[in-house]
Amino acid sequence: MSRAWRTFVLAFGLALVGACGLQSGGAVPLRVGPGSIQPVPELAGVRVIVGSKDFTEQNILGYLIEFALSAAGADVRDLTNIQGSNSMRDAQLHGQIDVVYDYTGTGWVNYLGNEEPIPDEVGQFEAVRDADLAAHGMVWAGMAPMNNTYALAMSSRTAQETGVRTLSDYVRLVDSDPAAAALCVGTEFNVRQDGFPGLTREYAIDPGKVRKQIVQDAVVYQATADGKQCHFGSVAATDGRILALNLILLQDDRGFFPKYNAALVIRKAFADAHPEVATVMAPISRRLTNEAITELNRQVDVDGREPAEVARDWMITQGFVTAR
Repeated sequence: MSRAWRTFVLAFGLALVGACGLQSGGAVPLRVGPGSIQPVPELAGVRVIVGSKDFTEQNILGYLIEFALSAAGADVRDLTNIQGSNSMRDAQLHGQIDVVYDYTGTGWVNYLGNEEPIPDEVGQFEAVRDADLAAHGMVWAGMAPMNNTYALAMSSRTAQETGVRTLSDYVRLVDSDPAAAALCVGTEFNVRQDGFPGLTREYAIDPGKVRKQIVQDAVVYQATADGKQCHFGSVAATDGRILALNLILLQDDRGFFPKYNAALVIRKAFADAHPEVATVMAPISRRLTNEAITELNRQVDVDGREPAEVARDWMITQGFVTAR
């Protein structure tokens, strides 16, 4: 099944959550054998439905879960590539997904409705872990070092021409020369409270002065590098295209953007029944640094490789699984 067709099927299924719900998922796209992850008797044949959102990093993270639990002996079903944070979250809340990697900042701001992030990574993780368990019965576990925070980016040419280095510099440029501050934003960043609406409040930006274009997230990077459609763009800090396109991140000098450390999110009933899932995934999460995930993202978005292949090969090189 093509990726485009699979995306359509998943999006259509999510629209029917309140009626018949999502299907049980497809097969894991590639086979793996045990490595340092050995078969776990308690997981033998256990049905585990793994989800992810519909962008490169999330697909990679979803496949890491799938390959790990497959090596452990579980019956893993693939529901990666669901369109948007809220759709994936709704599917998990309705019991149609068992485990995902999600981001602490997304949980704290988007799912739990908080406006003020917690600046410390561990503190943010602990806060969302405790609050989401109490409010929605979701277990957060195994926070990774990687922090996929939002940022604004610019090309080196734009940096030289404008002198912008920080978000406060950008605000001054919006006031003095709106054309030079032209901004491309992704569709989700445009509406999230930890995105453009919150950014304009925190930095006292007049939204009416911003020459903003709303584009698909994948378009932002090249458009920002080209500097024709926009001079600045909203990006994810661990995206491999940042280094490939020589983009420069603006310093968030007022600390607006929350921490977005990846962590496992598991429905409490499933986590209680199968605590081995978090145990199997713990060593993988510990190795997911910014450098590691950025390189994996680069292999997909720059080199054109498939996310499943990139995820499997990394798992093999780390010794977690073997090829079959």
